[in-house]
Amino acid sequence: MSIAAQTPRVSPLTKYDRTPPALLPVEPVWTLALNARAVAEPAYDDSRAYFALEDDRIVAYDIWSGEQAWLISARARSALTAGDGLLFFAGADAFVARHADDGSPAWSVPMVDTIVGRAAWSEGTLVVGTERGEVIAARAADGHLLWRRDLSSPVHAAPAIANGRVYVSTTDGRIVALDGESGAPVWERHAGGSPNEILVRGDRLFVGSTDQFIYCLMTKDGRIDWRWRTGGNVIGRPDADEGHVYFASLDNVVRAMHPVSGAQLWFRPLPFRPAWGPVRAGSTVVVAGQTSGLRAFAVKDGTASGTIEAGSEVAAPLHVLQDPASELPMLIVVTRDIAKGATTRLVTRGIEPALSPVAPLPNLVTLSPGPPRQP
Repeated sequence: MSIAAQTPRVSPLTKYDRTPPALLPVEPVWTLALNARAVAEPAYDDSRAYFALEDDRIVAYDIWSGEQAWLISARARSALTAGDGLLFFAGADAFVARHADDGSPAWSVPMVDTIVGRAAWSEGTLVVGTERGEVIAARAADGHLLWRRDLSSPVHAAPAIANGRVYVSTTDGRIVALDGESGAPVWERHAGGSPNEILVRGDRLFVGSTDQFIYCLMTKDGRIDWRWRTGGNVIGRPDADEGHVYFASLDNVVRAMHPVSGAQLWFRPLPFRPAWGPVRAGSTVVVAGQTSGLRAFAVKDGTASGTIEAGSEVAAPLHVLQDPASELPMLIVVTRDIAKGATTRLVTRGIEPALSPVAPLPNLVTLSPGPPRQP
């Protein structure tokens, strides 16, 4: 007699909770004492975290273990960008690429202009904006110039690349869309103030400006679909998911808007002045200022989730990643101390109540960069 395997029957009324896990309470994974001042915004890829330090050093750490991968002598005068197995940054008189696995030179092209923000990278293309008002696109593999476009006004924030286009904000209040292959203008739209870094989601882009508004534009033609006025300049880049756009403004408020209707879904006051836009980590929105405490809120309704104590003043934008095994949200926090220099921590959701302040556990590795390896 044989018995056929039966698939468990599931009621069509059964509902599955697809809500991502919350970030809090948190526990540390690793802590790195860099023992030097960070001089530029760091970069991250799927394997490593990269930091530019004083005394012309760049150091890379394994992003999951916190172990040092390499350290080289190199000067960075722009934020770092990682992609295509390379690390990009502006050097003393050139824009350079280093191999991400060992820091060795990949290519270098002359550049004396000052880069605004960080270089944007996507699918083999690298784009930078300059204080002179030029947008320059190059092939990421070898630095070969693809095109350059003069916008007749200084670029105000790092460019964004999405769906075959490059989006740029200028100090004279324009949001400009360029063709990604040729650099030809597609459309431009005037906004008040100077728009900040742009977030593209599907057929819409979201950008805050120094005129106290956040804007939603249609990517097809630049039409302003909606805008919302705050009580202070909008700072940094927004973040978004399917049902929310999150942003912070200098009236010390974090807000969530509906991405299509522009309706305000919730807002919460902050006890500090935000320094960057908020980030979404699982079902938690986290905001940082130049203080030691990060504030966390539930994405659904803005309910306060708690505080993440970073130990000292936050020094760089927060970076979100996901544990590949547990799928729990993780957060990298970079802080600074006048006496001790920069420290970076990777935290994740903990099972026990949150540790306060966030500190390395006894069995975790706390490392300082060793002597630079000459390229």
